[in-house]
Amino acid sequence: MKIDIGIDKTDREAIAQGLKSLLADSYTLYLQTHNFHWNVTGKQFRELHLMFEEHYTELAIAVDDIAERIRTLGVAAPGTYKAFAELSSINEVDGVPEASEMVTLLTNGHEQVVKTCRKVLKLAQDADDESSAALVSDRMRVHEKTAWMLRATVS
Repeated sequence: MKIDIGIDKTDREAIAQGLKSLLADSYTLYLQTHNFHWNVTGKQFRELHLMFEEHYTELAIAVDDIAERIRTLGVAAPGTYKAFAELSSINEVDGVPEASEMVTLLTNGHEQVVKTCRKVLKLAQDADDESSAALVSDRMRVHEKTAWMLRATVS
């Protein structure tokens, strides 16, 4: 059935492609955060363990929202590790870093998601796609705040 939501097909596909990158970044960050939640040790164990759980729980909801927006635009959402690895601008982490390095890596990851959001936001705004713009703007605010909170744990 034809999609007629006031956004032409070319714009919908461009926005969806940007959202795919945002989904891949978000999912990669989700996995990284969950991994660090399981494996963090040290003096800040309890604080970081609980903080990472809050973050990955929030990200789990976010990836669903982003994927559903891609589908709403009439495009298939990626859903494999291979696809996410190709689309994500966040690198996988080998091994188990020290707690302070986990915080740094996650801060960098959240900041990268903000940068990805900025690119997608521009596409959505240029196409008058308020729904995608609102979703991306909300995601940007969450990641900016999360990066701030992570940075505050090491200062």
